[in-house]
Amino acid sequence: QVQLVESGGGLVQPGGSLRLSCAASGFVFSRYAMSWYRQAPGKERELVAVITSDGGSTNYADSMKGRCTISRDNARNTVYLQMSSLKPEDTAVYYCKAEYVLVNFRRIHWGQGTQVTDSS
Repeated sequence: QVQLVESGGGLVQPGGSLRLSCAASGFVFSRYAMSWYRQAPGKERELVAVITSDGGSTNYADSMKGRCTISRDNARNTVYLQMSSLKPEDTAVYYCKAEYVLVNFRRIHWGQGTQVTDSS
């Protein structure tokens, strides 16, 4: 059974920091690129950050560059998102996504999300 379980969300003051975690099970984690998305109320889900399966390459949304770091531990089947200098507009549900692509085969798994809320 595939599972992606996010944790670490909560209330945060502007300028504060949070570390989100996403624990994976039920698939070969080390073969999947992992990413974090977020969805604010009334808005579409948007990409925050992505990391390759081996952790060798990362990419970030312009809105989050310099304010977050995505990392992974393939031994623990976990991906992380360290966020800092948080702004009210960062309030959203944050989701992790696992994606595996090989030629014409593609598999995607989503977590249920964790809420990050500005406390101001």
